[in-house]
Amino acid sequence: MEKILDNDYYDLIINNISIPVYGSENITTINFRHSLLHIPAAGSTPCLLGEYPYHNFPSLYTLNSTISIEKSGIGAVQRNPFLNLTGRGIIIGIIDTGIDYKHEAFLYNDNTTRILSIWDQTIQSGNTPAGFTFGTEYNREAINIALRSDDPLSIVPTTDPIGHGTSVASIIAGRENPENSFSGVVPESELVVVKLKEPKPILKEIQFVAPDVICYQESDIMLGLRYLEEYAQKANRPLVICIALGSSQGGHDGTGALSNYLNYLAMLTGIGISVSAGNEGNDRRHYFNSITEPPFYDNIELRIGENDPMFFMEIWPYAPGRISVDVSTPNRESTQPVSPTINSCRKFDFIFTGSTLWVNNFTFEEETGDQLVLIRFRNPLPGVWNIRVQSIDNEPLSFHSWLPSGDIISNDTFFLNPNPDTTITAPGNAPSQLTVTAYNQFNDSILIESSRGYTRNRLVKPDIAAPGYQIPCALPGNLYGTMTGTGAAAAHTAGAIAMIMEWAIPRGNYTSMTGNDVNRLLIRGAARDSSIIYPNNIWGYGRLDVNNLFRRLTNI
Repeated sequence: MEKILDNDYYDLIINNISIPVYGSENITTINFRHSLLHIPAAGSTPCLLGEYPYHNFPSLYTLNSTISIEKSGIGAVQRNPFLNLTGRGIIIGIIDTGIDYKHEAFLYNDNTTRILSIWDQTIQSGNTPAGFTFGTEYNREAINIALRSDDPLSIVPTTDPIGHGTSVASIIAGRENPENSFSGVVPESELVVVKLKEPKPILKEIQFVAPDVICYQESDIMLGLRYLEEYAQKANRPLVICIALGSSQGGHDGTGALSNYLNYLAMLTGIGISVSAGNEGNDRRHYFNSITEPPFYDNIELRIGENDPMFFMEIWPYAPGRISVDVSTPNRESTQPVSPTINSCRKFDFIFTGSTLWVNNFTFEEETGDQLVLIRFRNPLPGVWNIRVQSIDNEPLSFHSWLPSGDIISNDTFFLNPNPDTTITAPGNAPSQLTVTAYNQFNDSILIESSRGYTRNRLVKPDIAAPGYQIPCALPGNLYGTMTGTGAAAAHTAGAIAMIMEWAIPRGNYTSMTGNDVNRLLIRGAARDSSIIYPNNIWGYGRLDVNNLFRRLTNI
């Protein structure tokens, strides 16, 4: 078995400069900068995260969603006979839960597929994509043969049992179906799809994530990006990528491996990227405080529910302050202060509660250079826990703390004094990819669950708001429904990016257009209310308005 699939090996994200130290037989290349190092899991403990740096372990990503084309100006552009931008010549890249390739939304009128290729990372019985070591690739020819068969899944067995990927793809590129009041934004575009495999159980285990949680491994998403990039290069066609996944792990400053890769891709000609902002705005999973007067400490009150037997939280202080942490159970058993060290990991068994904690207080986390406190809980006593954060140097301090995103924990675990700001999930915190929040297009109000900016390093995010409430979409089984959340808004916006790319490159109006260029055009053309100051941490630079963008271009 390939080590990248073998649960007896951890997959660690490393810089390629380190490869000679480990030997190529233990390496899977991701891209020009990063690779995976496969190390044996035998005999490891939770403190392996400590022996190896925090950023080496892939973050875990969760789904970012559960209509109006008119509100975003897209309908007006599509009806303009001089524009009529429907995505022709553009490849839409989807990295998600898969796709129901049999759905009519992804077929031409002659019932052949509009999907160019599917890389299913979960199926190991077919042809692996060139340059990769796992999964099965199904090209357009194979999909068309399957569609003509009485039993398509016997030929191309890839499916989307969750439905998230199918919905995202359809919002961007689904074929019009008037009977169901449905049309994707760019129904003449074509698709390349990556179906993500589940994370390795050992990765979930060391990050204290329950085995049944639906989430995805950062390194698999990065490999999916490489697949999309290489496919578009060979086809010599523009590519628009939609990432409707998010993670609250990391420094919320765009320094993670996936964020860096997307940031790089967005600067390349012909690659546009739309990233969902996350749905963490009202989940009470972020805490912030700034202590400017003595005594220089703060008490975080964390309410832990009965349905969360294992989870993690992170504390990120700002330089130059250094902090210690003291964690107390609801019945006041305490770890006593844990001070920062290099490669630290301490285990605490609470006698009267049966709870166990592992605390890593890293003097510095390598990607950011900042201090990081990682606290992992196992069988915590339900109730209100107290985490005292104290300045070691008796000076002012400020810090953020985040709980996991999505369904990694239940809504019964939360901070008693939460802060809804700085909740943009990765990879939406880097500068060059377009980060999209969601609003209710029926009453022009922001969705209360939409994550808010800014980033921890005060970069303006989100960039733009798009319709994200009950967006019509396709569902597996030739069904139709709606999708709500920032993932739906990011899909809607990916369609808008594809329209601009079509105008720029296939139509020859600006053949060197990059994703970052598209972002700036969308920001300039956004609709803004005179009563609101922009940019801001809720709406970014305003609401998506593609028609206004093209109106401005014609006035140059």
